[in-house]
Parts: sequence; structure tokens; C-alpha cells
Amino acid sequence: MFKYSDSNKRYHTLDYFYRHKFHCKVAKVSLNAGFTCPNIDGKVGTGGCIYCSKLGSGEFGGNLNDDLVTQFNKIKKIMLKKWPNSKFIGYFQAHTNTYAPVKTLKEKYETILAQDGVVGLNIATRADAITDECFDYLCQLNKKTFLTIELGLQTIHGKTSTLINRCHDLACFEQMVKKLKKHHINVVVHIINGLPYETREMMIGTVRYLNKLDIDGIKIHMLSVIKDTKLAKMYENHEFNLITREEYIDIVCDELEELKPEVVIHRITASPDKETLIEPLWLNDKITILNDIDKELKNRNSYQGKRLDK
Repeated sequence: MFKYSDSNKRYHTLDYFYRHKFHCKVAKVSLNAGFTCPNIDGKVGTGGCIYCSKLGSGEFGGNLNDDLVTQFNKIKKIMLKKWPNSKFIGYFQAHTNTYAPVKTLKEKYETILAQDGVVGLNIATRADAITDECFDYLCQLNKKTFLTIELGLQTIHGKTSTLINRCHDLACFEQMVKKLKKHHINVVVHIINGLPYETREMMIGTVRYLNKLDIDGIKIHMLSVIKDTKLAKMYENHEFNLITREEYIDIVCDELEELKPEVVIHRITASPDKETLIEPLWLNDKITILNDIDKELKNRNSYQGKRLDK
């Protein structure tokens, strides 16, 4: 039924994309290169995003006490036991991974590119943290490896963006997407469902907006309340309600129906650290959530992009 699938999936999975591009299994190796963010260090704000842990979403990356090669090899060894003969994408995940002088970026990125089996890099960053010099370097990098820039957006709605302390506006994000795509660099966008005070229609509105841009992929997260964050204090003070598991699955299926079929789904639910997660605890059951998304799409007789067929 769905043209970008050779399994029971009714959406364009990252596994499918990598297998058809590289003709083998490709695994992402999450790394922590020790960066910070401009909304942490005072350049545009302080405190970081209200939901972000001290590790800057890098809980499943490498150990910051290890150098990058050690981080890479430790995770690679584990993955090779599961997927022998696989290739690897170096994933610079924690915090803002273009927020440093280009000399520093080159040293870190090219160290990973030099490792055996690496076929590309994924670099997680912010739209306001790519200088002109950095952009020129990314264009060079894109000519010699499979480069993907992951941009955190989370929401298109200004009040929510201010509340979560993103410290850049939608125009900044859109300009960077267009600039990257003009130079044929793959772009993946992060969004979060369940942000405080957002309605179902607001969440779906974010996806409809992204569908009008020339993005290559998307990561869909459920809002996680993590210990020692501003969001945790808000939650403990009963300032907002979390959406339920059933609501999340329903909203994700609506969002998939809105998305162009060629947009690759890099993530459809998060895998928070069990030790620091306060709520929702149902996020710990990732496999069941994925299965229930599949079941809901099947029950609807639906698939990614269905609403675009009308």
C-alpha cells in the first residue's frame, strides 16, 4: 500500500531509507562532543530549553569523559554484535553541535569521518547557531560525505516557543532550512507533541507548516518531564497537563497522514532515560507505542501522506 515500505510499516522509516540508499544496515552512533547552547551560555538566553536535561538530550550518547573515538568504538562494538557488517552514521547529538569555532568543528567531525565504516554525519543544532563560516564548511563537508543537519524547531507557535525558551523565531528557522536546501544539504526537523497549552490542532499545524518546506526528514517526540528541569517544576506545580498515551498515538497518526510520503520519519517516539524521567512513564514502553501506531494506521486503512491524496 505504501510505496516507501517493504514491511508492515505505513510510513517512511529511517531503516528503509538507509537500506535503499546504502544497500546495507546503517546504524547511528550517538556522540557527546562537549558543546553547549546559545540559550544556555547567555548569547541569546540562559537556562536552556525548559525541558532539556543537563546532558542536552545526550543521555544515550557517548560518555563525555571519553574522547570521541573511544565513544564511537564502544557503541560501534555493541552495534556490530546486533548488526554484523553494518555501516555507521556519526551522530553529534548532545546540545548544539555547530556552536563552536570552525577549527574545533573540523577536528571533531573529521575525527569521526576517519573511522572505519562511517558513511556520514548527522549534526543536531539550532537555526541560529550556524555562522557563515560554519555554513561554508558544511557545504564542503556535504560534498565528501552523507551529511544531515538536524534542526530543533519543536513548534511553530510563538507563545509556546517563548515559553520553552527557544530564543529564536520561526523566520530564523525557515531561512536556515531554505539556505541549507539551496545547497542540497539534507535537513531533518525535530518537533515535540504535548508542549504546555498546545492543542491538537496546534500540533498538527506544526506538521502542516513543515510539509510546505523542502525538508528531508522529521523527528516526532512526546514531551518528557525530566528531573531537575524548569518543566519539572511547572509539572509539579500543576501548571499544565500532559496528553495521554492514546492521544499521542492518535495525534501522531494524524501528523503522518499530513506528511509528504518522501519525508523520512527518523523518530516517532522518544526513548527517555528511565532514571531521570518523571512523566509520562508510558514512554518507557517504546515497542508497544510503535506497535500501536502501526495498529491505528491499519485500523484507519491509512498511511503517510493519505490526506494529500484527496
